[in-house]
Amino acid sequence: MTFTGEFIAFMALALVAIIGGVLLLNLNKVVHMVVALIFTFVSIAGIYILLSAEFVAAVQVLIYSGAITIIMLFGIMLTKPYDDSEAKTGKWRKILVFLGVVGFAIAVYLGIYNFDIKQQPSTLHEDNTMQIGKALYTQYIIPFEFVSVLLLAALIGAIILAKREDKEADKE
Repeated sequence: MTFTGEFIAFMALALVAIIGGVLLLNLNKVVHMVVALIFTFVSIAGIYILLSAEFVAAVQVLIYSGAITIIMLFGIMLTKPYDDSEAKTGKWRKILVFLGVVGFAIAVYLGIYNFDIKQQPSTLHEDNTMQIGKALYTQYIIPFEFVSVLLLAALIGAIILAKREDKEADKE
């Protein structure tokens, strides 16, 4: 097996994504969990770049790493996420979970290691953003415009509800 730069980059990004996912499940503070989730999202965007899907990588960073994470942080800050009434997990449960993760990793490795995928010439990576744009604005223009009108209606509804709550707060 030859270690190319692409292979090393993939392994590093995959390792960061896996570590981010494991940290997300094991950290106690919610803000730290969101940071681990950001690392996972950004590393997945890096894997998309390795697959020559730059547009999908940009959307991954903008939508997931940016917008979804900010919405999650707002939700965390506006609610009371810290509940100390939970029972602490024991040492045996952590060991069993770790063994389960290692067993799953070994099963995936053995399943993929000798999997023979024949390579076929493809032009997928050439002008993929232009291909997405053409499909979006020709084949899927009606659903695209419908979603934009739906989002506009949701925005107007949120503004109306916020103004109504302000008026009720002023009356009190």
